Amino acid sequence: MNRYLFFGAIVTSVVLVLPRTVDSALQAAAARAMAKAADVFLASLSAEQRSKATFPFDDDRRLEFRYTPRARTGLSIKEMSDAQRPLAHALLKTGLSMRGYTAATQIMELENVLREIERPRAGSTLVRDPQLYFVSIFGTPGKGPWGWKFEGHHFSTNFTILDDRPVVFAPTFMGTHPAIVRDGPKKGLRVLRDEEEVARELMAAFTDAQRARAIFDVAAPREMITGEGRESKPLEPRGLPTSAMTPEQRRILERLLDVYLGRMVPDLARKRLEGLRQAGMDSITFGWAGGQDVGGPHYYRVQGPTFLIEYDNTQNDANHIHSVWRDFGNDFGRDLLREHYRATPH
Repeated sequence: MNRYLFFGAIVTSVVLVLPRTVDSALQAAAARAMAKAADVFLASLSAEQRSKATFPFDDDRRLEFRYTPRARTGLSIKEMSDAQRPLAHALLKTGLSMRGYTAATQIMELENVLREIERPRAGSTLVRDPQLYFVSIFGTPGKGPWGWKFEGHHFSTNFTILDDRPVVFAPTFMGTHPAIVRDGPKKGLRVLRDEEEVARELMAAFTDAQRARAIFDVAAPREMITGEGRESKPLEPRGLPTSAMTPEQRRILERLLDVYLGRMVPDLARKRLEGLRQAGMDSITFGWAGGQDVGGPHYYRVQGPTFLIEYDNTQNDANHIHSVWRDFGNDFGRDLLREHYRATPH
């Protein structure tokens, strides 16, 4: 059985016939689960901890998006008690699928590996600690617009909830350094294996003419083009459009989309897939930059009318991955919140 969840024939047919009322109920249930987990977590905190973890919904820090090592707002896992840490993870599980949650926790654990790699480096001031991941809750869970963020080095996920439903799972970032652990107890670990291998499978499926069209630069950019920008905008639509792919190639591209969509809990991923289809699957493009040899620097992006995926593996001898999902105009729920405020007196 294909392990990709949303584009297999059986599940796809279920998505297509899922009644809107059922879909809305599933969205509402997911929103309630988030609010309940957030409330339980907040109830466990001291007054000092709560002051670090909570912010007004309109606080400008809600729009911060940072995946590099730096100071952060929120309450860190390190500052929580042994009883509180599972409650923070329970909140994370309300937004991430088991696959997404496993990847997130493995990314955190890679801080231990990175600390050992960097230990001999003289003068290094970077702190590598798997407990330096921060929880921030904006607004009042379950009442009006509210949101939450779980963020640290190489992992950032942001949820905005409005009218009893999760609105946006964006921006969301996952990165790994090392991309492949080459020594030590975790030797061989590749947390973001599918992000690379499914894209390479698609490149291998192209004809020479298609591949030449998909490759828009022989050199991969040093970093993702959107970086840590608070708001993403469409990049130049370079590469091969879905409309120029064969049915088999389109299925591989859909599996690549599922690698990213499948990080979310299924009900939210299903809703996001529906949005992609409504916006137009034929206008999605896949572009590649850099070499095609395994182990060399490479980059790709998948761009549609409403979203952008960027993936980059160039740093540290091409053993350092950055990958992100962005929503144009709707990162942090901007577009839907604008509609809400226009329609509702405040």
